[in-house]
Amino acid sequence: MELRVVAFDHPDAQELTEQVQQEYVVRYGGTDATPMRSAEFAPPLGLFLVGYLDGRPVGCGGWRTVSAQEPVLRDGDAELKRMYVAPTARGHGHARRLLAELERTAATAGLTRMVLETGIRQPEAISLYRSCDYAPISGFGLHKDAPGSRCFAKPLVVSMSA
Repeated sequence: MELRVVAFDHPDAQELTEQVQQEYVVRYGGTDATPMRSAEFAPPLGLFLVGYLDGRPVGCGGWRTVSAQEPVLRDGDAELKRMYVAPTARGHGHARRLLAELERTAATAGLTRMVLETGIRQPEAISLYRSCDYAPISGFGLHKDAPGSRCFAKPLVVSMSA
């Protein structure tokens, strides 16, 4: 999978974020209403990636800088948003590669921790995050009090390898 940095409002990013929203409809009965603006995912405050296979967009994800506005959040946190791999491309390690690149770019940008919120109806996501050393944290954000919401965090480290 070829990963490209794109604007959050790029047509391929929008197509994939619409697909992830439809996945939420199937799994939760509605879309995620978390407010997000394209500027939040523009460097240096954030980043959005689209993954391509044979020129087709099949995966996406981004991070945005968040501040310690809630007790569980800290200055230096990056929030992971809209991680998604299309069903036809799943099972080949693309999500793991996408996640690793998002962590790397956030660490390179000087951020010290990645935080995220997902839900219990996404067991594949929870399994991925746990296998990548994410630890449970208290809830934050729009869904912090939702019984099916699960939040995780992972310290970020800048890799010295080239």
